[in-house]
Amino acid sequence: MKIRLDHVVKTFDTFRAVRDVSLDIESGELVALLGPSGSGKTTILRMVAGLEYADGGHIYFGDHDATGIPVRDRGVGFVFQHYALFPHMTVAENIAFGMKVSKVKREKTAIAARVVDLLRLVRLEGLGNRFPAQISGGQRQRVALARALSVDPKVLLLDEPFGALDANVRHDLRRWLREIHRELGITTIFVTHDQEEALDLADRVVILKDGQIVQQGTPEEVCRNPQSAFVMKFLGDANMLQAQVRDGRAYASGAAIEVGGMADGKAELYARPADLDWSAHGPGIAASIDRILDRPDSRRVLATTENGEHLEFDVEPERPVRANERGFVTLRRARVFAV
Repeated sequence: MKIRLDHVVKTFDTFRAVRDVSLDIESGELVALLGPSGSGKTTILRMVAGLEYADGGHIYFGDHDATGIPVRDRGVGFVFQHYALFPHMTVAENIAFGMKVSKVKREKTAIAARVVDLLRLVRLEGLGNRFPAQISGGQRQRVALARALSVDPKVLLLDEPFGALDANVRHDLRRWLREIHRELGITTIFVTHDQEEALDLADRVVILKDGQIVQQGTPEEVCRNPQSAFVMKFLGDANMLQAQVRDGRAYASGAAIEVGGMADGKAELYARPADLDWSAHGPGIAASIDRILDRPDSRRVLATTENGEHLEFDVEPERPVRANERGFVTLRRARVFAV
């Protein structure tokens, strides 16, 4: 099922949560809506579900205008962050609930067979008679997904589904969800503020700020070609240096890089920790090492430039660097944005 948002607007009192958003989601695509709190991502998801109505624009499911269709008639499956399971029902009863209240009537034997199939799909065979309190958080989230899938939705919507789980469980469930999506091929919209989660799971990432789309593309495109300082900073650690652009080059604390086509003036130079290196001899940005943070597979170095700007970068675990050492930070790559 293809989904299209056409100039969608949503206002709460005097606050405009979604501002003229247009977005095409292809049939079978897994799209992540990524952004900080208040960026409009959950509001967009709720409008697609029919839990909120747009104040302007249209939402299309295929060729049909679904903007005013009630939630129960949209054919969507919704998975919430906090599971929303019925505590007095068993796992099997929770999964069967949607089929029992659906307008599409099914025989009891068909419902029971579907529950067995879904338990197998979400790898919870043998747990159908347990209650939600008797299984782990990760297992409860699998039950929530099975319940959403039980009504054969055209569209699957997930709102921060792993936010309440610990890091190891989240990592395992990401891989599992991607496998489920590959097997079923349901058009899926996934809301998260976790950059790693979005980049690991999605075919396409849509980055939002203040109710507007600021960039979208494959994980590779948004990571390797950020279009703004906001995207650069939001997608992971980023060092920033004040820069000056003159004659097609950006100068920052003794370093210079080519920025063809950028107008002369003030700018900001951004570089991720992996984009920097350390050298005892120039050329580069003169700096001194403040601290070294050792990690299992790397060493994170905290340094201060002669201009008082702070930098963080990674070196190999065996690199012999030490606090108070003076040297030069060299740029492997960087992005420059006009101020």
